[in-house]
Amino acid sequence: MILLALDTCLDACSVAVWAEGRVLAAGSEPMRRGHQERLAVMVEATMAQAGTAFPALDRIGVTIGPGSFTGLRVGLAFAKGLGLALDRPVVGVGVLEALARDVGEGFVAAVIDARRDQVYLQVFDGARALMAPDVLPVETAAARLAELWTGGPAALVGPGAALLAGVLPQAVLIERAAPAPAVVALLASRAQPPFPPPRPLYLRAPDVRLAAAT
Repeated sequence: MILLALDTCLDACSVAVWAEGRVLAAGSEPMRRGHQERLAVMVEATMAQAGTAFPALDRIGVTIGPGSFTGLRVGLAFAKGLGLALDRPVVGVGVLEALARDVGEGFVAAVIDARRDQVYLQVFDGARALMAPDVLPVETAAARLAELWTGGPAALVGPGAALLAGVLPQAVLIERAAPAPAVVALLASRAQPPFPPPRPLYLRAPDVRLAAAT
């Protein structure tokens, strides 16, 4: 299987080409804005580096959130358009799962700063999710984390990990801005059909204020 993996949900624009269990080429650039301008250029460069033609792709993987409302829509729109043009399936990958999977086995909490004193949180024990992705006040997230932990080694990973530092004794803190593109590719490669159309994972309403009527 040959697949293209994309991630634009957080503060990076990442691309990977994956074939038969290994990464052929990958790239990631830190950015808070500008994913729309960089994504197509990075995809073209990464495909060329991998020596892979677009018609050779069997599948496209893309992160679906939670994360930046604008960023995740950029990745989804690009993936869906490419999938439609090539008549290839598009597989959605959760950002929190991708962050956690890169850490390895054991108790892992993936945490993203959702602003407004909230975090996006999902907790895993190995490959098993102990909760669905959720957006919670920091204090509530800390309580949920303590409730799910049964002792032993633990890790907090993600751009919001520091917000829950100290909740679990001696937990490893990994402040990673975005998931590794290779992990997004791995998760997309393991997905089994049928593939539902990927939809953005919005856990709360966008931070938009409507103009007052005059």
